[in-house]
Amino acid sequence: MLSRTAESLYWMGRYVERAECTARLIEMGHRMAMLPGSYSDEEWRSVASASGSAELFEDEPSITDATILRTLMLDPDNPSSIRSCLRQARANGRAVRNALTRDMWETLNEGWRRLDEVDVGSAQRDLPSLLEWIKGRAIMFRGAVSTSMLREDRFDFVLLGSHVERADMMLRLLDVKYYVLLPETEVVGGGRDYHQWTSLLHATSALRAYHHVYRGDYSPWKIADFMILNRAFPRSVAFCYDQIGNCLDRLARGYGGRHDCHGTACEMIARLDDVEMGEIFQHGLHDFITATITATRRLNGEIYRAYHF
Repeated sequence: MLSRTAESLYWMGRYVERAECTARLIEMGHRMAMLPGSYSDEEWRSVASASGSAELFEDEPSITDATILRTLMLDPDNPSSIRSCLRQARANGRAVRNALTRDMWETLNEGWRRLDEVDVGSAQRDLPSLLEWIKGRAIMFRGAVSTSMLREDRFDFVLLGSHVERADMMLRLLDVKYYVLLPETEVVGGGRDYHQWTSLLHATSALRAYHHVYRGDYSPWKIADFMILNRAFPRSVAFCYDQIGNCLDRLARGYGGRHDCHGTACEMIARLDDVEMGEIFQHGLHDFITATITATRRLNGEIYRAYHF
């Protein structure tokens, strides 16, 4: 496969995933900002940080939902806005149209300009339906990939991009919200603490899955374990790295060579397999998250070099 084709497939997967994750972050911020006694500016700043766009709000004395929607959903000049991500996912798909199935292309192409017709006011009024539409596009795209692509290198590059982005976004969400998972918050146990903890589960559509595993025990310790180490939950860091490792192993067999990215992925998989949540808390949750973010960013660069993006 040409390296530019592989790069387009990789980034197509990343952009679709980023659009959905950003929609989930906005949904979380909206829910938390509406709680009695909440500091909406603080909640919206955490959303901006988790999306990787904190620098765009540095000069803002306060951040409102209108500011967030303008910048993170609708701004065509912000490459990480949902509107830009959908446009760039389609552009990458169009560049490699012959590498896509019909179902994949139709999912990318249908309705991609919908946000062009939305302004901040209408986004505020129709926010729940807009966020559901964005998440629905991503779900349809993943369904098309899963049910219509041959299991070959094209499939692996799309899946690789999706899971690198998902791991990165989960880690950045945890990085800005790690303080609500620290053990000392467990002794507080007020209603706001409960909503802070469960907001992390809502942001990743994990509430029902978490309840299935832990029933009604919404302790921060178990929430952190679920989001980082639970290999059965498809948005956990451990699950994402398992999928990254599987994709890279198949690419290594297909292309007859291993690279630095394979070693980094194997190291992270082994680390996530060997560590326990008690050990993570003992040595510092924030330090663990920061180190894993650094490793994930290094992995992305190594993938670039290995496959000549």
